[in-house]
Amino acid sequence: MLSSLSLISALGACLSLLSLISAGSVQISGLTVPLDASLYKNATLKIFLDSYNVSYRTYAWGHDDVSPISKGYSDGRNGWGASIVDAMSTMYIMGLEDLFAEAVDFASNIDFSQSKTQDTVRLVSTLFMFLIWDVYSWRASCSVFETTIRYVGGLLSAYELSDQKHPILVQKAKEVADKLVFAWVGNNAIPYGHINFANNTPVPAVSNIAEAGTLALEWATLSKYTGDDKYRALAEDAFKHIASLSAPLPGLPAQGIDPATGNPVGGYVTWGGGSDSYLEYLIKYPRLNSSVDSLFADSWRTAVDSSIKTLLRTSTVGNHVYLADYDSSGRIRHVSSHLACFHGGNWLFGGKLLNNDTIVQYGLELVDACWNTYASTVTGIGPESFAFKSADGDYTGSTLSSTQETFYNQHGYYITSSYYVLRPEVLESNFYAWRVTGDTKYLDRAASAVDSFNKYLQVEGSGFAGLTDVNDLNAGKYDDTESFWFAEVLKYLYLTFDDPEHISLDKYVFNTEAHPFKAPSVPGSYGSGNLRQSSQPFRTTPGEIPVVSPLPALQGIGGLLKDIISSHKARMNSGLRRHM
Repeated sequence: MLSSLSLISALGACLSLLSLISAGSVQISGLTVPLDASLYKNATLKIFLDSYNVSYRTYAWGHDDVSPISKGYSDGRNGWGASIVDAMSTMYIMGLEDLFAEAVDFASNIDFSQSKTQDTVRLVSTLFMFLIWDVYSWRASCSVFETTIRYVGGLLSAYELSDQKHPILVQKAKEVADKLVFAWVGNNAIPYGHINFANNTPVPAVSNIAEAGTLALEWATLSKYTGDDKYRALAEDAFKHIASLSAPLPGLPAQGIDPATGNPVGGYVTWGGGSDSYLEYLIKYPRLNSSVDSLFADSWRTAVDSSIKTLLRTSTVGNHVYLADYDSSGRIRHVSSHLACFHGGNWLFGGKLLNNDTIVQYGLELVDACWNTYASTVTGIGPESFAFKSADGDYTGSTLSSTQETFYNQHGYYITSSYYVLRPEVLESNFYAWRVTGDTKYLDRAASAVDSFNKYLQVEGSGFAGLTDVNDLNAGKYDDTESFWFAEVLKYLYLTFDDPEHISLDKYVFNTEAHPFKAPSVPGSYGSGNLRQSSQPFRTTPGEIPVVSPLPALQGIGGLLKDIISSHKARMNSGLRRHM
């Protein structure tokens, strides 16, 4: 086990000295699945059909999410039918031709010119007349990031997977992107995080590098099929701007960023929410487009090198390897999350592309530590967030309870938020580990997850729901089936048990919503082979970082009012000039 800080530093230094190496393939050669894998492949297919046919199509058709317990729906993604669009690539991969054809027909008729959630908000606004326009604007606003990864990504991936037989899908992706371009104001490189679709005005607020830096795969693909390079240019310029900023740690920018100035806000560094998919795309973008600037692959290599030297820790119980956070005061915080657990798969993917076995081995250890958060609970399902202790400390910013202490001594981590909201990241990284190594323990883990989902998430006669506490069999369920359940969780599980040549990791690149895009042939190398150096000292500006990956179904009226008032204050303090 690579556990001591001195060994970590030495290996990090070794990584720093690497020069240009030929690009490698990702999947292990000749990989096949055992015959009995088809049992869990079919079980995953059944979960999809029960969730979509029995639940979503019955109670929520045309809306964003189904509420399987109350047999209703919610519209947290502007009411355009997020679950349908997000599920399309999974339907095609699963061979569900009739459902796919129905989804194409639905998507062909989406009106992206306005948010469909405006009317429902006016019911709330009557309670707070002095804020009526702010309520209207808040719900009418559209997340540039979420709309890109779910709608633009889902439409374009479905177009590619179906052999480009449905050009209407590209047209619809273009329609919504043509609204999202209003997030760029004047000559600003960084887009605002939200657009008011009622008047094409950005919502003035601080953003984060995940929101602003997770657009390149989707928008470059849109440019490819429309012949209009503006989409790629906007997304890539934002991406480059973030990668070129001075940073608290080499290659690891601060989480917050101000679109008005392009400057960092705060100095918090994490592989978790708010930064995660920016780091993910640094290596995925050059794989999708081998002609891009070496800046991206070099920045990813530098981020990993810094993480090995500064963030990598090993728990004092169980020797679990994890990536800690680094706060604005320069202090290590020994925290992690389900969202952050994409990192193991990302390191495996990038490590194989760069032919760097050090990165691959660390990636496998990160995968194991995240799987332990599943294996250690009574449901066999992992929590939303958790923390560790290492030999050099256990600071998290919160006080450890006696119950958490006991749990840590048994399992090598402790739970800080016990929800499971149908997130994919642990199973995503498990999928990469299986395709990279061929070790059947990853099949066993995926099978265990399928069993746990069927046992603990199933709502009788009405699909699947999340959990309010993964370590309490008496706790209730979370009444929402997020669209990423269809797009990510069930796709990664299905492909884990499927023929490894189907959607091969050497032929496709997944966006952060698990929509696969066809990749070109492997280039000779990725990047220059060097780590990036910054000659500028890190400078930041104070500001409030937005909520990381908020789930609309978890936001009650208190959360709504907080967002409204925050938006109202920001509008009073900021003048926006729209760039036409």
